[in-house]
Amino acid sequence: MAADAAPNVEPEAPARSGLVLTALILAALVCNLNLGVANIALPDIGKAFDAPQSALNIVALGCTLGLAMSVLYFGAIGNRHGRKLMLSAGLVLTVLASFLSAFSSSIDMLIFARVFTGLAAGMSYPTTLALITALWGPGKTRVGAIALWSGVSGGGAVLGPVIAGFLLQQFWWGSVFLIAVPPAIAAVVMVFVLVPAHRNESTGAVDHLGGVLSVIMIATLVLGISTLPAPGKLPLALTLLGVTLVTGSLFIWRQRRAASPLFDLKIGARRLFWVPALGGMIVFGSLMGSMFIGQQFLQNVLGYDTVTAGLAIVPAAVGMMGVAPASARLLSRRGSRFTMLLGYAFVFASFVTMFAWGLASSYFLVGLAYLLVGVGAGLALTPASRSLTSSVPVLRVGMASGTTDLQRDLGGSIMQAIFGSLLAAGFAASFASQLSASGDAADVSASVTQALQASYASAAQVATQYPAYSAQIIAAAKTSFLDGANLAYLAGAAVIALGALLIVLRLPGKKKEQALLDSYAAQDAEPTP
Repeated sequence: MAADAAPNVEPEAPARSGLVLTALILAALVCNLNLGVANIALPDIGKAFDAPQSALNIVALGCTLGLAMSVLYFGAIGNRHGRKLMLSAGLVLTVLASFLSAFSSSIDMLIFARVFTGLAAGMSYPTTLALITALWGPGKTRVGAIALWSGVSGGGAVLGPVIAGFLLQQFWWGSVFLIAVPPAIAAVVMVFVLVPAHRNESTGAVDHLGGVLSVIMIATLVLGISTLPAPGKLPLALTLLGVTLVTGSLFIWRQRRAASPLFDLKIGARRLFWVPALGGMIVFGSLMGSMFIGQQFLQNVLGYDTVTAGLAIVPAAVGMMGVAPASARLLSRRGSRFTMLLGYAFVFASFVTMFAWGLASSYFLVGLAYLLVGVGAGLALTPASRSLTSSVPVLRVGMASGTTDLQRDLGGSIMQAIFGSLLAAGFAASFASQLSASGDAADVSASVTQALQASYASAAQVATQYPAYSAQIIAAAKTSFLDGANLAYLAGAAVIALGALLIVLRLPGKKKEQALLDSYAAQDAEPTP
């Protein structure tokens, strides 16, 4: 790039590389711990603030929203002004945001604090991957570092709800937001002492206009997708997505004309950039979508308490973390396409297993499904992250790391929206069919019928109002939930199949992949006219 300084000579690994990598993985773990902790506490938050479901949805989405809308902009700022400084500031602000969330006095304050938490994560999380790419030279050592980063930090998204379930048994709802405070403080100290500063950083100007456009574009996209399945919110969702279209067009226009673009469209068009980005989005979205449906299934249908439901998803974290070394070895020996396709096969098998869940499923069958999706995500996300970061110049690695983070947030939002819509539609259709078959439909008022078909929670509330029919209503609600969940699992399997087809057709084998990476490096080494 014309405005960027020449990169430093890259060592194979930094001094005290094991400790440096530990610091960076711990910092990434902090960010992922915060993503899912709100979900398991939503019932208690709703009772504490008498909050409507729409507000609770935003609480659940807030951290992801703040993270997704800021990663590209903050990644560019870190590239220019210091990644170590950006990472340290994000971790410090995470501590502040965690306390604001835990001790919020209103639902509005909690929403603000959760978005603030996401913004802090947007400063830190993509910077951890950018630092790994800048500090480790190309080769097996970098692949191994990225594999550990992907497996351990990704496992944090699964472990957060587990820890939160234990805390909710003993403390108030706000305690779940303090989970990340101890590791964040430890990470700040380790980063300050161990992580080298100012390695392979850009001297080009930051495209602030592009940054602002990216924030608006991604924020409205995430909110629009998440609002689509909400009853009566279609006009708002379409308005938000319309704003996304306008700001997205302006963003592309700006990036084509900026001297130092925030998102280099020529690099983004590289096959080893956009294909792994989309492939990673599908896999991480499948992980988050399956957890979104699965947590409700475990508590509503199987009757698990918060601790038992949290422990049931531990196999997903074990799978992601345990497979990291194998993923790195496979990636080095067989390339990205083979490793990603193997991961996709495990995720597909997970959806098939979830499709077999029933009203009396064993703990083993539940754990097996989560183990499979964890192994699949662990296998597929390592090559996706490696390919993204290896296909860009090291000076612009913030763009790649921001995209890596963005693929996870958008993937989670999109798949949760799809799964939620199918769950709601399937639930309503199944309950209507059962009610009609019972012969009592004519005796049930329109308002009660609507409440019965709205959701499991709504049907359970009706059951408390009509104790004589409580058992029948709950039984019908459980069956309806399973029918809706099966639609979601079927859609998940279909999306995985389409993603695998994309990888087969567009992602090259190992030899051609390396040839493409070499050609990218040669192009990036040429002086810009």
